[in-house]
Amino acid sequence: MYSTNDFKKNLKIEIKGEPFIIVECKHVKPGKGVAFVKTKMKSLITGRVLDENFRSGDKVEKPALEAREMQYLYIDDPHYVFMDVTTYEQINISKDAVEALLPYLKDNLEVDVLFHNGKPISVEPPTFIELTVTETTPGHKGDTVQGGSKPATTETGLVVFVPMYVKTGEVLKVDTRNGEFVERVNR
Repeated sequence: MYSTNDFKKNLKIEIKGEPFIIVECKHVKPGKGVAFVKTKMKSLITGRVLDENFRSGDKVEKPALEAREMQYLYIDDPHYVFMDVTTYEQINISKDAVEALLPYLKDNLEVDVLFHNGKPISVEPPTFIELTVTETTPGHKGDTVQGGSKPATTETGLVVFVPMYVKTGEVLKVDTRNGEFVERVNR
């Protein structure tokens, strides 16, 4: 169990059987009365945000969370099939849990799957992913790095703004946290 003294940003706690992550946390000591902790928490299952106050000394449960490295295999509508890279066990994950990953999802992509009480609740892509450009307008002579940017469609359908020198067929390194171009990958 966690005490309110342990509360800090990004701590995962469980309230009424649902796992939450603390987004904001402020310890308040008023002149009169009991100290308390003011928190803003986000549900790891539904994504809803709660503002809640806890009295000093209150205790909350530790969630039964487990992260496992898994590999994306295929779509079995309406689910996505992933395989545990150590046990080779295959599981179906709903589209809701995979929503944030869809712009980057390609065959054999290795991801971290978060489980709560044995049930998959979210899928985290790697921080950087390599994607091939399937369509972009050609650059013109004189285009340079500082010359601006243009849209490029990748193999997953994600549209990324890239420098003018990037061509169709090239491989890009893309940041999955913001969907931005990082660099060209030489192969």
